[in-house]
Amino acid sequence: MKSDQIKVGLERAPHRGLLFALGLKREDFGKPFIGVCNSYTDIIPGHCHLNQVGEWVKQCIREAGGIPFEFNTIGICDGLAMAHRGMKYSLPSRELIADCVESMATAHCFDGLFCIPNCDKIVPGMILGALRVNAPTIFCSGGPMMAGVNPITGKASDFNTIYEAVAQRQVNQITDEQLAQVEETSCPGCGSCSGMFTANSMNCLCEAIGLALPGNGTIPAVDPLRKELWRAAAQRIVEMAKQGGPLPRELITRESIDNAFALDMAMGGSTNTILHTLAIAREADVAYDMNRINELSARCPNVCKVAPSCGYHMEDVHVAGGVMAILKRIQDIPNLLHLDVPTVSGKTLGEEVEAASFHNDEVIRTISTAYSQDGGLAVLWGNLAEQGSVVKKAGVAPGMMKFRGEAICFDSQEEACAGILGGQVKPGMVVVIRYEGPKGGPGMQEMLAPTAYIIGAGLGESVALITDGRFSGATHGACIGHVSPEAAEGGLIGLLRNGDMIDIDIPNRSLQAILSEEEIAARRAAQPAWQPRPFDGWLRRYSGLVGNASKGASLKP
Repeated sequence: MKSDQIKVGLERAPHRGLLFALGLKREDFGKPFIGVCNSYTDIIPGHCHLNQVGEWVKQCIREAGGIPFEFNTIGICDGLAMAHRGMKYSLPSRELIADCVESMATAHCFDGLFCIPNCDKIVPGMILGALRVNAPTIFCSGGPMMAGVNPITGKASDFNTIYEAVAQRQVNQITDEQLAQVEETSCPGCGSCSGMFTANSMNCLCEAIGLALPGNGTIPAVDPLRKELWRAAAQRIVEMAKQGGPLPRELITRESIDNAFALDMAMGGSTNTILHTLAIAREADVAYDMNRINELSARCPNVCKVAPSCGYHMEDVHVAGGVMAILKRIQDIPNLLHLDVPTVSGKTLGEEVEAASFHNDEVIRTISTAYSQDGGLAVLWGNLAEQGSVVKKAGVAPGMMKFRGEAICFDSQEEACAGILGGQVKPGMVVVIRYEGPKGGPGMQEMLAPTAYIIGAGLGESVALITDGRFSGATHGACIGHVSPEAAEGGLIGLLRNGDMIDIDIPNRSLQAILSEEEIAARRAAQPAWQPRPFDGWLRRYSGLVGNASKGASLKP
């Protein structure tokens, strides 16, 4: 066992002395040491219950014959960090989390890792770290939040509902009292925000990529079944540690990444999943071309929609059959899924899919009744996105799939929010938000506020948005992010001017500025050199190291 490095042999007597100080007995030294990587923090609703989860998991690991050692990573709540400087630290925190996992697991020679993430950057951060350590690892998240109830409409509500209510209040569609009611009821308790936002998208993808047991992405945080899932995962990681695998680098392959993206297409996941999964592929040394995402999307019907793209939430997906049922819907499509790949359960993905059942054909639709016959995400290319851009196609109204409008340009999210709320944005416009990429932001902050303000102002089917930044998983509408190269790298998005015509053609995967090559060259020659924003500390270092969004905004050279 890897832990023998700190517990076996004459020269390890001092190490054993320290382990005795922790309360271990000599008979414990023959058992696998399991690092319980917990992201508990009081400030994130998705994580505020994970201290209790950690205690339960440790108890279950002991009962299964392992010795648990809990350690924590940081976590940033994207909702609380949204629309202010704090959001610039969200994506960079993924790298700090990866470094933490690598450092703790390597320094202490754990035989296995039990990862307890829940929200956005924490999931991929732990995966990146686990790939570096490459010890047996299982993921079991804290579970999604239940949906709230909108007191105005009586319909299910969530975090995004509050943002849209802000814009509704701005145009006097609702009162202050009604806004307060929406605030108080949309996030009813612990768990990752209840729609198909980035956290839940990534927790679902963990099932498809083979790192988590079925149910990881959809069983609500407060459901008793979640406790049994933590127990099953604890038992399984002890078995994996004793067997020496499967290892993360054996599980994360080109084929399993295909499976993850196929699920993403089928369920209309967050655009951030592309960013994170490309970074995971890069860390795993798996060459993965963004064109392959479109190839998968072309063959994969969108059989499941979840808020913000419709009124269903994660609890509905769970009752309908969960992730494995979604995969079962699409398993017979030629050359789409690789069902023979291994998973942490010890079974192949195909065996797990075969055991799934369907309980609601509206939540998880059949192939013939799918929302569309291609996937919920798309990569667009063109002179505005020579290295690609990403759109959640499942959240775009049919009338906005093809759109041509004149640009209104903002050099930051803050400028864009002020412009939208101030009435500068009119029907027929394309909002351009630039200098918000990984390098230029720095940190590629999520921009839920401007997209929600557009929807709340009633412009969702008459205004598009493009950015070199990224969106919250809660975003819907004709919103195209990850435009690469970003403005800070000299991308064309930084050369646009108000009134330029922008052509968006999602069916044909195209994003073009209607400008001649001569005009582009003239603007580029006159453009002053990009000046980084005045940030010190970690963000300055991050800006100097981070790669392009088309490569997952990875720090790996």
